[in-house]
Amino acid sequence: MNQKAIKAMQEFLEAIGIDLQAAGMEKTPARVTEMYAGLFDGYGTDTDKVWGELFSAENDGIVAVRDIPFYSMCEHHLVPFFGRVSIAYKPHDGMIAGFSKFTKMVEIISHRPQLQERMTEEIAQAVEKGLAAEGVLVIMEAQQLCMMMRGDMANGTRTITSASRGCLRKDSHMYQQAWNMLGWNSNE
Repeated sequence: MNQKAIKAMQEFLEAIGIDLQAAGMEKTPARVTEMYAGLFDGYGTDTDKVWGELFSAENDGIVAVRDIPFYSMCEHHLVPFFGRVSIAYKPHDGMIAGFSKFTKMVEIISHRPQLQERMTEEIAQAVEKGLAAEGVLVIMEAQQLCMMMRGDMANGTRTITSASRGCLRKDSHMYQQAWNMLGWNSNE
């Protein structure tokens, strides 16, 4: 385990007045360090390796993967935001990836200090690049704990972001079709 991070966490907790000698607190710096190591294990990890072999589906329609759950950490306050990601893409020459690859790619990108807006864009870029997709639409809906735990205490507030690329940005009919496939109405 990263001794430097454990020591830094110990010093931080003590600096804000937490008694690490109290029952149950002795191992907290190590536990927190281990937890954050897992939460940030996507940092420096390339999503290109996720896709593996692509398959020919002999289908020229839009493919959608809906409601991929994710958990990430707000880079401003290092508290969680979480929700779901839905992805629609237009395969290039019918070449598709296995559906589990999308959940792995979202996990890698979400396991970095993030902003929801950037994360949405990074997912769209990863699909476009990794699959050479002709078009991509990503819709993310999340709850930001920094909004719920501090400030206005905006409990239950959800933030929705989207990113589109290629033909799913340029072709309004395909754009609308992708939004509908993902369970959203882009006119709302």
